[in-house]
Amino acid sequence: MIPDSISEGLKILFIGYNPSLRSGEVGHNYAGPGNRFWKLLRDAGLTDRLVSPTEDRDLIRIGYGFTNIVARPTRRADEITKEEYAEGRLLLAEKLRRYRPRVACFVGKGVYEQYSGRKKIGWGVQPEPTVEGVIDFVAPSSSGLVTIPYEEIARIYRGLMSVVDGNGECSG
Repeated sequence: MIPDSISEGLKILFIGYNPSLRSGEVGHNYAGPGNRFWKLLRDAGLTDRLVSPTEDRDLIRIGYGFTNIVARPTRRADEITKEEYAEGRLLLAEKLRRYRPRVACFVGKGVYEQYSGRKKIGWGVQPEPTVEGVIDFVAPSSSGLVTIPYEEIARIYRGLMSVVDGNGECSG
């Protein structure tokens, strides 16, 4: 299991489905060899260099935290049970109410759908927050299994940077 990296005053709380088997083995977020998360952060301007998964908890110093809707590592998100999602929804809502990050970035539409119960959502800022005062932002999963072109995914993550900076809202 990977511990949450979370505190009050975060700019962004990144929320994934659950850890990959590799992440579970090494104890760090987005550690799978095919995962593009850290490259996306750099290419979107959210970090100034390519960060290693082993540095995930260090990013709390610049206002980035990490959690998942489900804590149990799996090979694929479709292995998560309805019961795990139900419990995860409640725990995640409590974390968002307690820590109140500026932006809750859901790394994958499915994560947001499972959490919010909403369907037909677009990328970027969602029109209605699930927790008052916290911006819900939906970004594509960084998994190498995602078929959206990389540059399109990076564009959406750059929109996250503009929301954090207060320069605009990205949706689509």
